[in-house]
Amino acid sequence: MGTKQFSGLPEDADLARADSLAREIFADVANKWAFLIIEFLGERTLRFSELRDEVEGISHKMLTQNLRMLERNGLVERDVHPTVPPRVEYTLTEAGQALRATVDGMCGWTRQYLGHIESSRDRFDA
Repeated sequence: MGTKQFSGLPEDADLARADSLAREIFADVANKWAFLIIEFLGERTLRFSELRDEVEGISHKMLTQNLRMLERNGLVERDVHPTVPPRVEYTLTEAGQALRATVDGMCGWTRQYLGHIESSRDRFDA
């Protein structure tokens, strides 16, 4: 997480610039764990352990890091209930729900072209 301050000016969204906020956001959310977290949280509010069970293969550390990053970017909301032990739930914000539409599109694209990609990999690797 960088220390650069962004101004909200158009250059912050300029993908051609190496120091644009848009590139930083892409680096944050365009990873397999963030995509899967967004996909599962789009279905319902989940506790940490429920989310870890849904996202097969994710470690405790990676789930924690990705949830913090998504919360920092305003895509996930963390709700702590004052119980003993504390109950923590995660849900997508409005911005997170909007991003989920893109994630759903990527998931659909993957399902549609999975066979094509597998064939291409086989030809390339042969």
